[in-house]
Amino acid sequence: MISLTAMHRIYLYRGACDMRKSFDGLCGIIRSELDMDPLSGSLFVFVNGSRRMVKLLYWDQDGLALWYKRLEEGKFIVPDKSGSIDRRDLTLLLEGIVPKRIEKRYAPANSHGDLSIEKHHKKEGRKS
Repeated sequence: MISLTAMHRIYLYRGACDMRKSFDGLCGIIRSELDMDPLSGSLFVFVNGSRRMVKLLYWDQDGLALWYKRLEEGKFIVPDKSGSIDRRDLTLLLEGIVPKRIEKRYAPANSHGDLSIEKHHKKEGRKS
């Protein structure tokens, strides 16, 4: 089971990956093309050219772990971001969710660090 925390860095390999590659082949891509260390504790995401298969490679305290998923129908929707992605992007990719718009559930802080509830209510036409 994969348990990710905010401490984990997640990197998406943007190229089309040959899914015949296993531990050593994927580590080679990480070292040569991403110029990173596969033993760093980061999670690396690889998708094949047809976007029907995804592999995740990560260091799991005492060895490398590989997670593999193949879709029977449809394709993985890969984020437009390059390099580092967050847990939300990974979850959306693996679950096949394509959001039209992502919004935060909280109001942004103003320059003094206080929540601007008054401004938020005024925008909605309410009194505080």
